[in-house]
Amino acid sequence: MTKAITSENIAQYAKDLAATPAASALQKAVMNNGILKTAESTDSKVAMTPTFSIDLDTGAVSNQKQSGRCWMFAALNTMRHSIQAQYKIKDFELSQNYTFFWDKFEKSNYFYENVIATADQPTDSRKVSFLLTTPQQDGGQWDMLTALIDKYGIVPKSVMPETYSSSKSSELNATLNLKLRKDAVTLRKLVADGASDDKLAETKKQFLSEVYRILAYTLGNPPTEFDFEYRDDDKNYHIDKGLTPKSFFDKYINWDLDAYQSLINSPTADKPYNHVYTVEMLGNVIGGREVRHLNLAIDDFKAAAIKQLEAGESVWFGSDVGKESDRQLGIMDPAIYDEDSLFNTSFAMTKGERLDYAQSLMTHAMVLTGVDIVDGKPTKWKVENSWGDKVGTKGYFVASDAWFDEYVYQVVVNKKFLTDEQQAVIKAETDKPTVLAPWDPMGALA
Repeated sequence: MTKAITSENIAQYAKDLAATPAASALQKAVMNNGILKTAESTDSKVAMTPTFSIDLDTGAVSNQKQSGRCWMFAALNTMRHSIQAQYKIKDFELSQNYTFFWDKFEKSNYFYENVIATADQPTDSRKVSFLLTTPQQDGGQWDMLTALIDKYGIVPKSVMPETYSSSKSSELNATLNLKLRKDAVTLRKLVADGASDDKLAETKKQFLSEVYRILAYTLGNPPTEFDFEYRDDDKNYHIDKGLTPKSFFDKYINWDLDAYQSLINSPTADKPYNHVYTVEMLGNVIGGREVRHLNLAIDDFKAAAIKQLEAGESVWFGSDVGKESDRQLGIMDPAIYDEDSLFNTSFAMTKGERLDYAQSLMTHAMVLTGVDIVDGKPTKWKVENSWGDKVGTKGYFVASDAWFDEYVYQVVVNKKFLTDEQQAVIKAETDKPTVLAPWDPMGALA
């Protein structure tokens, strides 16, 4: 068999193109409008009207701007909803910059510890290469946010507002990753030279002091004590003095974070359903809460999310937001673009195949704030995004149930909404989960 493309092959391909019905008209349309606009379906726009049988009132959306903090925004949004309702503070926000500061700081320490742990491996080993490719980034997962809250608490956005680098994080990431890679050179040399544990600890301590300085200059000083001052929706003035980030969380949010469980839907052969998984080298806080996923079949996965919405509580979720979606319209639906018909070919892959063949993984976290139930089945979902109010319907998106099936990979729910059997699995396996490789798709950071 000839492996190279021959001139005869090309002639046949050109002949096939010429024989394709309406090829000339389609070519003009795609050349002038692009693939997606040409393939866009009006039927999807009609079907995805933003009307839902269960619809939580969660106020105005937030805006992560030019940063990758969606997971943080989504998690803090689920927590601010209850504060808005209980204390009558319209459009109240928690400080994403505060948790951003501590996430960057803890991720730096996490990176240093992994560098030391793998210092006996060559730099071209897969694990070391994985570490050095991205020492730290903006993304994360639910359990990583709860690890930060457990250790550092939370503050209102008014106490630690946004800065240039929190809203536009590329410069900070480039600077911090340069420093971490440079420090990795030093740490690996110390290990190679037989340095003592004390010497390594002292060197890391100095590095972390320098990281703290970089973060303080770019993000500001994280508060240790503050006054919470606000006017409620009835124009009444309130001030709560002498709070700490942890006492603020305990008083104004007071969630049992241990009650919340990450669920994933990963229909791949290496992850049987109804088992708990973790991912090697995935985390931020050394000694803090670790990532734990319970893998469920899609119907069980959705049922848990619906139960929490029915109880009036929004749901953090992670998805591949860029697939089959229109950012401006705020529609996420596999039917929105008919590329198969446009190109007279099939692009169909199963959800498992997309994961196994690197076609999809979790890229973005948002919040489920509603669902439309028809004849006992979900048909579409209301989504609170964190891209501001200029997209979608004032920042809210609509996801079809078919899109949920194909591109939603993670939801976080209170364990009370899980079955007794599911809770038993969590109890039995959380301390001994199946460990996945660092590059597993379920370790992707939103």
